[in-house]
Amino acid sequence: MVILFDRFNLPEDVYEVIFATKQQKIVGKLLIKHIKEQGGEIGKTEMSMFATLLHEGEMITYIDEAPYKGKKVKISYNKRQFYDRILTPMKAMGLIDYDLYKKTYKISDKFNQAMIKVGLMWLREVRQGMPVAPQPGQK
Repeated sequence: MVILFDRFNLPEDVYEVIFATKQQKIVGKLLIKHIKEQGGEIGKTEMSMFATLLHEGEMITYIDEAPYKGKKVKISYNKRQFYDRILTPMKAMGLIDYDLYKKTYKISDKFNQAMIKVGLMWLREVRQGMPVAPQPGQK
């Protein structure tokens, strides 16, 4: 997944930076909210049940955006697309970790670590080949 953003018009909502469409943003936010409500970690079965609720259009929630702000809304999202466009990219970016041994998904801070690494990579690129300024007392 590629994240493109304008640093002068950075949205307040991190999900708008991460996801391409409004629907993906809503579903990604719902997933993180669901995991938080379950103590920050859910199993494979719970993830499958979440995806099935979305697929069947049975997910009912409040959305904090116009024109739905403050209203109960049924959310529908294809199960395969949920795994391909929401969960897999969130795992790849480090927003969600999957523990192979416990078979659980949990919210992760690896996204933050990756963004710091990208920033450091950019600093290294900028400084590469730049003339080194002489230190005081050197010729």
